[in-house]
Amino acid sequence: MKRVAAKKGENYRTATPAEEAQGIDGFIGETPVSIKPMTYKSKNMLQENIDSTIIFYDKVKDGIKVELDF
Repeated sequence: MKRVAAKKGENYRTATPAEEAQGIDGFIGETPVSIKPMTYKSKNMLQENIDSTIIFYDKVKDGIKVELDF
């Protein structure tokens, strides 16, 4: 979240326990975000309804690859 927020020129904060219960990991600016591994995309069995922007990540040899849609 910190790196994405910096690129967008926004502040960020982690979610409260009540927000986490809704599938939100934090906020970038006013946008709620959830952070999931890339493998989450291929897990069709998960029917979780997340009403926030999802940031996907993948650990690669030289760091972390991030994919987002906002």
